[in-house]
Amino acid sequence: MTTLLVIAKEPRPGRVKTRLTPPFTPEEAAALAEAALADTLDAVARTPAERRVLVLDGTPGPWLPAGFEVVPQCAGGLDERLAAAFAMCAGPALLIGMDTPQVTPELLTVDFDGCAAYFGPAEDGGFWALGLAEPDPSLLRGVPMSTPHTGAAQRARLAGLRVRDLPVLRDVDTAADAHSVAREAPGGRFASLLGTLTAVERR
Repeated sequence: MTTLLVIAKEPRPGRVKTRLTPPFTPEEAAALAEAALADTLDAVARTPAERRVLVLDGTPGPWLPAGFEVVPQCAGGLDERLAAAFAMCAGPALLIGMDTPQVTPELLTVDFDGCAAYFGPAEDGGFWALGLAEPDPSLLRGVPMSTPHTGAAQRARLAGLRVRDLPVLRDVDTAADAHSVAREAPGGRFASLLGTLTAVERR
């Protein structure tokens, strides 16, 4: 079975979702980040997997469900941190972030039979998921991260592998992203909290 990796930051004000401020305060942005992470971890917890690993920058909080290993992120750029996450895996692994609370167990249930990689592109030009049947950290090292071309660059690294593409998802970076994602997953913690914050703003 597959190892599911979630790479995340501890949701602390001023450290996460800074592009949500304004219109939200740093505390509200951190609360939204926590809700997004909780929704993501819940989806992962309900997905069949051999291991579930949270690769965390920070300290776990009450948002962490049972059944997860927690390992600290290594030093270096995001490409190095993603590479190190895959280096921990001896078999097939799928990595996602904390920015897509609309993920579902159905999206995360992958079968590497007949393919070597999965790739989930993001609307902003990045990627929300990367799966490797044989984890190879060199496939990530040196990929320029957090640019409009990150997804294309990472996808190019998979050239020569048989790749299955996952649906395009929208990351939560801005307030507009937040509202769009909440509409996609109206029953989650993220959508519920966003609705509460938005209602308070309109008073």
